[in-house]
Amino acid sequence: MINDLAADVQGTTMEGPERSGGERSEAPRSGGASMVERRSPGSEEKPPDPEVEPRPKRRQFTIDYKLRILKEADACKEPGEIGALLRREGLYSSHLVLWRRQREQAASTQLKSRKRGPKGKVQDPRVKQLERDKARLERRLKRAETIIEIQKKVHELLGIPLKNLDIDEND
Repeated sequence: MINDLAADVQGTTMEGPERSGGERSEAPRSGGASMVERRSPGSEEKPPDPEVEPRPKRRQFTIDYKLRILKEADACKEPGEIGALLRREGLYSSHLVLWRRQREQAASTQLKSRKRGPKGKVQDPRVKQLERDKARLERRLKRAETIIEIQKKVHELLGIPLKNLDIDEND
């Protein structure tokens, strides 16, 4: 109690075993200035921006960084070395698992035999369908023209006069 009174006179508070249950006075003490009033007028600190980003940005690691970390992790022999590496770099063990899979997948795609020569053109399936339809219609047209030629010859041989079909041929 005497210590509290002495602290009040000096403008400071004593914390420690003398205070029971973490008692703290929220109101400014009489004779002392509050925290806001204690700041010097020249030091104006801006309050932190209350605006929070809606979604934090994900970390992106370069390929060189991933390979370096995997090389270091593969070199770890003693128990706990990998954990120390992960703590030092701020990573999770799932990163190592994912990066090892990516490394194996990249290695397997590099080892596959590649087809030599020029690459085939990638066409839209609609183009192929239209080309098939065009070829089918051209065959039908050729067949129809052949039939018309035969009909003309038959009419000529039999002496049957034909109607004037010049209108259709101009198209």
